[in-house]
Order: sequence, then structure tokens, then C-alpha cells
Amino acid sequence: MNDNCHLCHFFSRVRVTRDTFLESKVPRPSQHVPAPADTRPEVRTGAHPPADPTPVSGGLGRLGGFCARHPVTVIAVWLLILGAALAGRHLAAPTFSDRISLPGTASHTGADLLTASMPQAGRPSGKVVFHAGSGTVADQRSALGRSLADLRDLPHVTAASASVTSNDGRTAYTTVSFDEQLKNLGHDYTERLDAATEPARAAGLGVAYGGDLEQVVREPANDELSEGVGVAAALVILLLAFGSVLAALLPLATALISVGVGLGVVGIVAATLTFATSATTLAGMIGLGVGIDYALFLTTRFRQDLIEGRDPVEAAARTARTSGRAVLIAALTVAVAMLSLYACGLTFIGKIGLAATLAVIVTAGAALTLVPAALGLVGRRIDRLRLGRPVAESNGAHDGWHRYAGLVSRRPWTFLAVGLAILGVCSAPLLSMRLGHVDGGADRLGSSTRTAYDWIANAEGKGFGAGANGPVLAVIDVSGASTPVDRISDEVSAALKETHGVAAFTPVRASGDGKILVTTVTPATGPQDAATGTLLHDLSARTLPKALDGTGAKAYLTGSVAGQADFRDTIGERLPTVIGIVLVLAFLLLMTVFRSVVIPLKAVVLNLFTTAASYGVLVVVFQWGWGDSLLGLSEPVPIESYVPMMMFAIVFGLSMDYEIFLLSRIAEAWHRTGDNSVAVGEGLSATARVISAAAFIMTAVFLSFTASPTVVVKMLALGLAISVIVDATVVRLVLVPSAMFLMGKANWWMPRRLDRILPRLHA
Repeated sequence: MNDNCHLCHFFSRVRVTRDTFLESKVPRPSQHVPAPADTRPEVRTGAHPPADPTPVSGGLGRLGGFCARHPVTVIAVWLLILGAALAGRHLAAPTFSDRISLPGTASHTGADLLTASMPQAGRPSGKVVFHAGSGTVADQRSALGRSLADLRDLPHVTAASASVTSNDGRTAYTTVSFDEQLKNLGHDYTERLDAATEPARAAGLGVAYGGDLEQVVREPANDELSEGVGVAAALVILLLAFGSVLAALLPLATALISVGVGLGVVGIVAATLTFATSATTLAGMIGLGVGIDYALFLTTRFRQDLIEGRDPVEAAARTARTSGRAVLIAALTVAVAMLSLYACGLTFIGKIGLAATLAVIVTAGAALTLVPAALGLVGRRIDRLRLGRPVAESNGAHDGWHRYAGLVSRRPWTFLAVGLAILGVCSAPLLSMRLGHVDGGADRLGSSTRTAYDWIANAEGKGFGAGANGPVLAVIDVSGASTPVDRISDEVSAALKETHGVAAFTPVRASGDGKILVTTVTPATGPQDAATGTLLHDLSARTLPKALDGTGAKAYLTGSVAGQADFRDTIGERLPTVIGIVLVLAFLLLMTVFRSVVIPLKAVVLNLFTTAASYGVLVVVFQWGWGDSLLGLSEPVPIESYVPMMMFAIVFGLSMDYEIFLLSRIAEAWHRTGDNSVAVGEGLSATARVISAAAFIMTAVFLSFTASPTVVVKMLALGLAISVIVDATVVRLVLVPSAMFLMGKANWWMPRRLDRILPRLHA
């Protein structure tokens, strides 16, 4: 009898029709009839299910069984690794910086010209602002003079300009220049600034620090409270989901150990590769979320096997072989998505992705070794200290999720339409997204940076107003000019006077070597205002080129605000590349794992919907200001320029976790029954409960980080929380099953030639 006859005979015995799905019980593993090995070189096209690619004796199963048999040793090794990682982080002295270099951009070129011809003007600087609550600043001229002198005497200070006073006389500021990047001075330098400005304070003047001095005076984000709240919320959800103290503590404990190791590794690597200041927070947030999720999925599968009568060691090995494989694929997907950020060509962004990847890799390693060890150690005692009835993957063929699966199978078009409508409503605000940089005006009320910003913005007079918080330097290269410098200077001044949105500008002056002309332009609006972005575009694209036309000179805008605008534009140009790479790599990975073209195509399309919905919510909350006060913001802010790119990679990776866990169970049922409707129903009923619990846990963890003082962290935390809850409910429980019910056996279609080319992943 040939292979085809064997397969037909086998599937005629095990096939369950869709009509009997709701009345059938999921067979115990011991009752399953194993499929014969498929030795045909050609590929199945969906008429019959593919052979299960995960053999019982797979490497993950052996690894899980070993860890379950030697739990004390494995746990001890992980604790030693934890201690070594934390000690290594402390000894390595990691460095973090948000400085971004954009070679080839106008702001970078302008900064280079400025440094070469006017080194003093190109040095890092910040503002020290003085304010009189009553009277005027001039009333305390002597104290102000002493403070300025003390500022000039500080280490690393190269100059402190004469103070500029507002028309009402109540506010003045000085620009302080440094010979060192401000971030490198450290937060302790604030004490030196306070000591230097003490004479002004003693005289009754208020003192605050603004501009780029925010890098010094802004306190480092302390997210320990957020992490604590997230852990507490996760514990409550785990207790409700499992009904057992031990079952709830196990995923949490293993996740905390893996996160500690991951953060230690990130710190050690940061001693060589300087990460962004938000990298550690992001790595901890993602590591904690996926760590609990991975352990939750494994623990749930382990308990199901115990309920079905398996020995704890055998159950741990089988859990590692089945759900462990899904964990491995999910972690690989997250890593691929995060490392794809390097494709944008900005190492600042790429290294944030690398930090998150390190945390995810460590977490996956713990899930595949530490979790089976803990399960083997606890064994059947996992359900002791019960708070309720133990819950595993399924309560039988007639539980609520089986009934829900049957409802979806009967009305797939209705569920598909409703799900798409919900995602469409959430995604609509995306069309009005405005990228920008969140400035000091969004800082916490009462903070030094916010106070300095408000004093300058609310004062009147030349050099004051909201735009004074973000002046722009216009650098004009006249080294190859064919027109006299004086004439160029006059043309530029005349053009700036006629430009809408320019509040003031300093006289155009030449450098000592005569190679450049420089003027400082003060916009009429604040740095994060959309009108300021329009002004920068007008200056660089129309005003200055028109004034310099035919002179042989060329103008460049530089400074913090101009650099941020170039960064925003660069991100916008390269975002499609990152999206394309992530989509292609994820598609290829899922196609290789599930041996299907339709399933990965559906997955990437639905994940695009999830990302769009989370973008839309960010626009509503942060840009439109709906409920921003709940997040500690006092005004609407633009979406930080690199947040969409970061969110896309993270959301895509995390949402694939749930996709893979759901599809893995569906594929298992498909291998066994060959009936698509039964496979989708069984997969949904087996994973819906645990996916829902995992989603609530990860959402709680992410939402806890919205308490961070850093606005970018708030954006990422809220965006990720929304994406997870939308993905785990609307997408995984509505759109995926309804689409798979509609497509039937076409879900498993795979061209034979393509199947021969793709590698086969065994674990």
C-alpha cells in the first residue's frame, strides 16, 4: 500500500466532522493514533494535514525533562547567574546617553561648520533663568552679578553671557556654555549649579534651569514604583486565573529572576555600547511582560497534563516540547522585530532594540530551563494553597470557550465584520498623527525645567516668548561665495524680517576666519508647536535659499530644535524600510514554522491592524489631549518622532506571541484530526483562557509604567498596553478564528516547490 493510501486510511479513522465538533471531547493523548511518517518529497497542498514537525524526543523535550529531574541544580545555577549579572553590571559602570548623530543632515553640517569657525558658539549650552516674584530683577543687580560670576567659575563652564532681561523686568536669563557634553556632567552637577546661584536665591530671586541643561537637572527616571505596581497587579491576575498560590507565584518568580539577569546583561553591554537612557526601562518592561507570559503558558500546559494523569517530569518534558517550542518561536519573532530597527540606519534606535532583544533572549532561556525546573520541583503540589477551583487549558468539550468557538464557526462573517469595524475606529486618528519632540513645556509642574520654560515663555520682550525655549542657529557658508559678505548679510536680514513666524533674530555676524555668517533665530512659537516645524521648513526650503540665490553661499539650520526636526524627517523616511523588513522576516519565519502561506499572510496583515489601532489611541490621548491629565501631562504633545518606529517593532513582536501560541494549538489539532473547523475550535478553546489572562497581565505591567516621569516611556507604555489588549481580544479571539473558519483548508495551503526549499524547524 503506498503512502497516499496509508494517509487516507488513517484520516478516515480520526476525522471528526464540523457538525459534531461541539459534542465531541478532546481526546486524551493516550487515545491519539499517531500519523505515519511522511516520506514523500512533495508537499501537501491542504487536502491532508502535514505531519507533526515536533517529535516526542525533540531537543526541547529532553532539555525540559533534564531540568525537571534536576530542579535544585538548575535553579541554583540561575541564581548564581543572577548574582553574577547584577555584580557585573555594577562593576562595568554602564553609560547611557540620548545624544544622536545624523551625518549628512543640514543640522549636522551646520554644527560642523560652527565648530570649525566658532568653537565657542558650537559648544553645549543651557539657560539659567532668574525671576523676581515682586519688583524686578534689576533690584537685585548685585546678587545677580555674583551668581553670574560664580557660574563662570564652575568646572567645565567656558562662558556665561550677560543676562538678557524681559520688558517687564521680572525675568532674566543667561546662556552658559560648557566644554563637555551636558549628559556627561551627571545629575550631581546640579548641586554645583545650585551653589553658584545661591546669591540670587538669597536675595529673593527664583532660579530655574532650562534649555539643554535639562540633561543635567532632570532627575533620572526611577521606575521601581512602576515595576512594583506591575508585579502586584500581575500577581492578583495570576491568582484569579490559576486559583492557586503556588501556580501564581511560579511564573512571577521565574520572570523576576530572568528580568534581573536580563537587566544585568544590558548593563554589562552598556559599558561598551552606550544605550539610550530609556533602554533599561524598556528592556525591563518588555522582559517582565513576556517573562510572565511565557511562564504562564508553560505552567498552564503543565497543569493540563497533570490533570490528564501524566507524571510531573513527563508533563514538564512534554510542556517544553510543545509550548516550549511556541515560546522559542515567539521569542525569535520578537528578537527579529527588535533587531530590524538597525535597518533604519540610526544606531541610537538600533541599540534600544538590541537592549530589548537581550532581555527577551534571557527571558526565553529562563522559560525553557528555569520554568521546567520549577515545575519539576513543585510537581503535583502546584495546586496546593488553593483559592478556588484549579483552572487549566480546558474544562471539557462543553465549556464556555467551546460554545464560543461554535458560535464563531456558525457566524464567521459577522464576527469578522465587527472585529474589523472596532479596529477601524481605533485606527482612524492615525491619519492626523504629528511627529515631533516633547519639550520642557510637558515636564511636571514645579520641576526646574518646566519652571524655566514657563518663565521664558510668559515673559515679553526681545529674546523672550515660547520660541526662546528653542532658538535656531542659521549658519551660512560663505567660503565659496562670489558676493560680498556684507551684501549677503543684508539679504539674509531682510529675508528674515519678512518671514512669518520669526519673532526675533540676532544681527548676522561673521566668524573670525570669515568663512561663515551666523544668526540666532527665535521662533514665535514653542519647540514642539507645529508652527515651529513649518517655520523651519520655510527657512530651509524657501527663505534662506531665495536670499542666497546667485551668491554662491549656502545656509544650514542647526541647534537642538533643528537637529530634532532632521531626526524626525529621517525617521519618517526610513520607517517604511523597517516595516517592510519586519513584515518580510516575520512572514518567512511563520511560513517556515507552520508550513503555510495563508496563515503567515493573515498574521502580518492583522498585526498591521493592531499596530494602527495602538497608534490611533496614542494620537487621541497625547496629541489630542483626551485624558492626558490622567497621565500627569498638563498639555497635548506631539508623538515623539521615534516612538512609532519603536512601537511597530515591539507591538509586532509581542502580538506574534499570542498568534504563535494560538496557531500552535490549532496546528496540533490539525495534525491530529485533519479537520480545519475542529482544529480552530480546539485551538481557540485551549488557549483563549490563558491568552486572556496573559494579556491582562502584560497590560497591567505596561500600564504601570505610565507613571514614569519620562513622557516617551508613558507613550510606549500606553501604546503597548492598548496593542496587547486589542490584539488578545479583538484579533486573537475574534478575527483570527473567524478568518480561519472562513478559509477552511486553504489555511494550510503550501506550494510543493516552496515547501521543499524552506528548512524544517525541529525542536
